[in-house]
Amino acid sequence: MSTVFQGQLGETDLRLLRVFNTVAEKGGFTAAEVTLGKSKSAISADVSALETRLGLTLCQRGRGGFALTAEGVQVRDATLRLLADLDSFRDQVNLARGHLSGTLTLHVTDNIVTYGESPLVHVLGDFAHRHPDVFIQVASAPASEVEQAVLDGRAAIGVSVLPRLVPALDLVPLFQETLHLFCGARHPLFEVPADRLTPEVIGACRVVEVSAGATGPLWPVWREHLRFSAHAGSIDARAILLLSGAFLGFLPPDYAAPWVREGQMRALNPERLHLTNIFHVMTRRATPPGLIAEEFKAMLVAAYAAETGELPEMRPTAAG
Repeated sequence: MSTVFQGQLGETDLRLLRVFNTVAEKGGFTAAEVTLGKSKSAISADVSALETRLGLTLCQRGRGGFALTAEGVQVRDATLRLLADLDSFRDQVNLARGHLSGTLTLHVTDNIVTYGESPLVHVLGDFAHRHPDVFIQVASAPASEVEQAVLDGRAAIGVSVLPRLVPALDLVPLFQETLHLFCGARHPLFEVPADRLTPEVIGACRVVEVSAGATGPLWPVWREHLRFSAHAGSIDARAILLLSGAFLGFLPPDYAAPWVREGQMRALNPERLHLTNIFHVMTRRATPPGLIAEEFKAMLVAAYAAETGELPEMRPTAAG
């Protein structure tokens, strides 16, 4: 690789551009360490090498924090276009030879393993056997991060509930889960009789937020009374808040069953106060996800549809 960039890109250039793109995406060297699997000093050395190669200062770093320069913004935009073109080229080659190779990036919500032997597990296995030259990269994260990973291109596909409604995403429903309102044994309502658990009584308590897509037959009425005053990004985080005794929150009943059996949790008005969450497979609407992601998505949708011919109800298994 020559010292000064003259319009010819080599493998090393592409590697450095990918490092720079990740740093820009994450907002700094430290934030990019986990994603890149490299130390801050190694990442900084790569970005410095790219700056030397291009003859440009791409970012400011120091006590004032990390920021892209005007030139850095231009190079980032060009990098995003270049990487998209490379993905498109790979798709065309895959199409021509009828053989998939490349990378599948899948982000799933971090409590989905609760559902054990789900179609997702089987599809991953089938896909890996069918396409041995595809590198499969799976990450788990809170629902909001799954959504963001798809939106900013870090993931070609996401599987999650929706923390908010996003027009930029293409969504296909996969399965639904039922949630009941629970409290921990330390909570003041734990010993209150069911006939006294009115919307007003429950509404006086602090409740962990639910996703924007959650719904239920009496939900509009109950929602007016509930006071959301905590957020939990995962099912485990919600359980911790409930066990603290300070909050009420919604959990799948089978997930909560071990604590219920041990007298550490109780469902409140489960016949009247329950919600349904729908898990979706999501891709970006503006940018086609590519042949690899489209193949996996089609297999996933077909597998869940085959469960019952309609939206199946998944039951947690890991904690039961």
